[in-house]
Amino acid sequence: MPRQLLKKIVPAPHSLQDRWFVRLFGQRIGDPHLWTLRRRGVTYAFGAGLAICFIPLPVHLLSACTIAVIWRLNIPVICGTTFLVNPFTFMPVYYFAYRLGSALLRIPPGHFKFHPTWEWFRHGLVPVWQPFVVGCLASAVLFGVLGWVSLELLWRWHVRSRYRARHAPHVGHDGRHCRSVSIPRSSS
Repeated sequence: MPRQLLKKIVPAPHSLQDRWFVRLFGQRIGDPHLWTLRRRGVTYAFGAGLAICFIPLPVHLLSACTIAVIWRLNIPVICGTTFLVNPFTFMPVYYFAYRLGSALLRIPPGHFKFHPTWEWFRHGLVPVWQPFVVGCLASAVLFGVLGWVSLELLWRWHVRSRYRARHAPHVGHDGRHCRSVSIPRSSS
C-alpha cells in the first residue's frame, strides 16, 4: 500500500484540532484509529466513502468525518474517497444513479435538461426525484460494498505476496536453495 505517500500528505491530528471544521468533533479527532493505516479502518473507510459519494447534497465531508469518528475509520481515506464525485464527475455519476433507479422502479427514464436554477429544482426535479433517490441509495450500497470488498481483497493479496517474497527460498551462488533465517526481535 502507498504508506509513504499517505504519510507525507496526511496532516498530523494535532495540527487539525485548531481548525473550525474539526472543533465539532472535539478531542475525539485525536483518536489514533482515525489516522493510522490499519486494514480494517482503511478498507471500511474506502467503502463508506464510495457510499457517501452518492448523497446528492453538498454534505460529503461532514458526513464522512462524522461516520469516521463514530465508526473509528481512517479520516484521510474516507474524505479523499468522497472527492471521487466532484464538479467534473457528478453529472455522469448522478445520471447513472437516475438510470439505475429508473430500472429498479421500472419507470421509463425521462428526457430532461438540468439547469442549476431554483425554478428547475422546484419544477424540473418533480418527475425524476423518485428514480433519482432510489438510484442513489442503490448505487451507494452497491459501490460501497464493491469498493470495500475490492480493497479488502487487494490488501490481503498484497500482504500475502509480500509474505511469500520474504519467506521464499533463496538461491545461493552455487545454485543450491538456501533459506534465510530471521532472528526474532526482542520485545523490549
